[in-house]
Amino acid sequence: MTPHFPERMTPLGAINWIGCYTLFMKEVRRFQKVWLQTIAAPAISTLIFMAIFALSMGRTGREMDGVPFNQFLLPGLVMMTMIQNAFANTSSSLVISKVQGSIVDILMPPLSPWELALAYIGGGVVRGLLCGVVVAVCLAVFTPMPFEAPLMAVAFALEATVMMSAVGVLTGVWADKFDQSTVITNFIIMPMSFLSGTFYSVDHLPEAVRWLAHVNPFYFMIDGFRSGFLGGEGPSEWLYLAVLTGGNAILLWWSQHLFRIGYKLKA
Repeated sequence: MTPHFPERMTPLGAINWIGCYTLFMKEVRRFQKVWLQTIAAPAISTLIFMAIFALSMGRTGREMDGVPFNQFLLPGLVMMTMIQNAFANTSSSLVISKVQGSIVDILMPPLSPWELALAYIGGGVVRGLLCGVVVAVCLAVFTPMPFEAPLMAVAFALEATVMMSAVGVLTGVWADKFDQSTVITNFIIMPMSFLSGTFYSVDHLPEAVRWLAHVNPFYFMIDGFRSGFLGGEGPSEWLYLAVLTGGNAILLWWSQHLFRIGYKLKA
């Protein structure tokens, strides 16, 4: 008997698995086709960062929080790569579709707002995680790393890539052109990732500004991910996971809501 699918899937009813998977694979294959730009380029950029810091500071035997500086730096660089690429994948895909006028091809099929949001976010998560794995393997060749709590590291990697993919969806829906998307990248994503303890311990910041790091969600991502490599799992890491999970729930709902109302998507 041929299965019957409803004409229009609802977010609380049946799920259009075929359509959702097709859109998800479309997003994955989109960045795979230009892997030199989407995977190789971020890996090379991160390796250059590592080389600069290793040559300037690593040979002095400097430590950060009781561990060699190179080992402290590596998880931060991997996480920075993941969050930037997860954001870039979803935001660029939506902006390109809007600029080219092909967004109608996404809105016409029988896909619910939740399915649209999950497919786009899933594609961003795959790119972020793939870039993270490539960078981690490349860096580990030069800097042997402990891996004390792998499940904790994986949990923070998933939370971070989901969050930044959802932020990318919100940005892509809001932006009318690439300039607007670039503003979010250059003035929000990059500064927040650089000032969240990627290259240093936030405990070394002056007391007056230290609180800024502790309210930065990127700090939760990087510090929690680093604890998965270096150990130190404690109550703070579980608190960070809880905060990121709550933030992701809000961002997921917000993403599907924008698809539902057609904000800047429907003429």
